[in-house]
Amino acid sequence: MSDELLRGPVHDVHVDLGATFAPFGGWEMPVSYAGVVAEHKAVRESVGVFDVSHLGKALVSGPGAADFVNRALTNDLGRVGPGKAQYTLCCTESGGVVDDLIAYFVGPDEVFLIPNAANTAAVVAALSEKAPEGITVVDQHREYGVLAVQGPGSRGVVEQLGLPVDMEYMAFEDALWGEIPVRVCRTGYTGEHGYELVPSWSDADALFRALVDAVRAAGGQVAGLGARDTLRTEMGYPLHGHELSLDISPVEARCGWAVGWKKDAFWGKDALAAEKAAGPARTIRGIKALGRGVLRPGLTVSHDGSAIGTTTSGTFSPSLGVGIALALVDTAAGVSDGDEVEVDVRGRALKCAIVAPPFVTPNTK
Repeated sequence: MSDELLRGPVHDVHVDLGATFAPFGGWEMPVSYAGVVAEHKAVRESVGVFDVSHLGKALVSGPGAADFVNRALTNDLGRVGPGKAQYTLCCTESGGVVDDLIAYFVGPDEVFLIPNAANTAAVVAALSEKAPEGITVVDQHREYGVLAVQGPGSRGVVEQLGLPVDMEYMAFEDALWGEIPVRVCRTGYTGEHGYELVPSWSDADALFRALVDAVRAAGGQVAGLGARDTLRTEMGYPLHGHELSLDISPVEARCGWAVGWKKDAFWGKDALAAEKAAGPARTIRGIKALGRGVLRPGLTVSHDGSAIGTTTSGTFSPSLGVGIALALVDTAAGVSDGDEVEVDVRGRALKCAIVAPPFVTPNTK
């Protein structure tokens, strides 16, 4: 593994647990421990714990910080208040997506952001460039860890550590684990009931070890990047660089629900409003294999002998036992849910069906 890859605050624990590693977003990430399928099923049926400290962190603070963030990012922070989190997007003026992220509304003068690892610097730079006098944007990427406890048993695990569990979905509380400050967030990326814990970078190791013990005692598993990807794909959740990018807009990605269309302003509003009014030329659709075959990104999707799109994400679904994918499909093709298409898998035409994500029922609340 290249020495240039960054390592998170609990890397030594992953080594001790026998993780396999791979590069992701510039970080050396644990892919799996007991195997992706076992870890996936633990999250769906019991509980799993992930180290996602590679995720970015940034703080926007100063008089009117929340108003500034609301004028910049797509979603409407006015619909939530302090103590609530919101999925949102940082767009260019042409409507491309710099990143999708979670904004934690701490107060009118403070918003904490968690963008994707590879895009943190770009988000911080974009906000810093437009920030008015008195508002600061600080990259805190390596000041905090992020540990995700996900699955039906997540509440019991977090409660066992003496941390708060009774907040609503997409809410958060600042608490203490012993004397260690931890932000406890009812958020996640798996489609299951879950929590994301944000301790300081230096405290993440001790907290992660305690979580591993509690999760294992509850019959769960430590989970890696492989299971994280299969879980989010089953939910149809977008991944930047796949379903969202500078070339794939929120309208094309069916993320219009994360856009505050009635707001006076946000970056890219005019371009996105025009695209919405005209109707996008392509949209993200779900695809489910009707035969044996594993779907991957970058495969050609055809209908009635004509290419109509390309898969953006693809995997084997441990929950369904079949291949599933997300694909960017031409709207002019006129395909509807239930229609049969073909995906070129290594020169073989795999019969698939267009379906509406999520592929399995979410249980976030």
